[in-house]
Amino acid sequence: MKAFLIDRYGKKETGRIGDAPQPSLRDDDVLIRVHAASVNALDTKIRAGEFKLILPYRLPLVLGNDVAGTVVDVGAGVHQFKPGDQVYARPDDDRIGTFAEFIAVDAASVALKPRNLTMVEAASLPLVALTAWQALVETAQLKAGQKVFIQAGSGGVGTVAIQLAKHLGAFVATTTSTANVGWVKALGADVVIDYKQQDFAAELHDYDVVLNSLSKDELTRSLQILKPGGHLISISGPPTPAFATARGLAWPLRQVLRLLSRGIRRKCSRKGVAYTFVFMRASGQQLGEITSLVQAGVIRPVIDRVFPFQDTRGALAHVESGRAKGKVVVEML
Repeated sequence: MKAFLIDRYGKKETGRIGDAPQPSLRDDDVLIRVHAASVNALDTKIRAGEFKLILPYRLPLVLGNDVAGTVVDVGAGVHQFKPGDQVYARPDDDRIGTFAEFIAVDAASVALKPRNLTMVEAASLPLVALTAWQALVETAQLKAGQKVFIQAGSGGVGTVAIQLAKHLGAFVATTTSTANVGWVKALGADVVIDYKQQDFAAELHDYDVVLNSLSKDELTRSLQILKPGGHLISISGPPTPAFATARGLAWPLRQVLRLLSRGIRRKCSRKGVAYTFVFMRASGQQLGEITSLVQAGVIRPVIDRVFPFQDTRGALAHVESGRAKGKVVVEML
């Protein structure tokens, strides 16, 4: 089959389209013919080698963490899906590879595609929607009337997180550039901080939850707006000892992560707030919950651009530029 692969890690690695073996089917797998796959910042970070200690992939590696497509075969232990089903998924992080003609995914990570979405639209959602769900619903347990600050409101996670937080009844603040202020407000944000002209740390006060997706400096400054008892959640790091233990990482690596997160954990402790690092995991059950919200019109996908599979390299470059509003999708033609 044709696939987009990387042969080595590094910032100069651009990737290539080449031949790869069609994935074998395990008893609990579904084999999906890929119609579309979206591009995430995670893909560019994996390519650069930023996760090689946590996710030791074998090279050459097929990139891609989101998929929408049609089931063509199922393993002996799969009964909830059948050939012909239209599905979408975020594969388990040790079995990525959606920039390809086919991918085998554990059935527990798959959900039926929302009926009201195209394949391209559906492919844009799994990773970012599951990230938002696991940060706001599962970790923060966000409730009606609470105040949440979601950084980078025009990004892939931000666009979904704003819609989900409003559905949960929260008061939502976010940041974006000048050109996107009105557009982000239309997603449902109550307060939009133009980061080119305003300082969120000076404008916002007494928030219950912060969802951080930016740099270490932004993470630290976010503490200023949280009230005692609040919750600082980061999807961009630093990872915590709890994360290292849950991943079953080796003792030396657990100590490295302990040191990396010690500063922010201490600052949070002094402030009287909780700190959690969220590394999204695949979940077909949660994706099914998200499907219900999509079909009810609560969450709608936001797509910036669609690239043909032959220009997957260009799609990755566009995401890496940081200029995308919403998601970038690669379509198999």
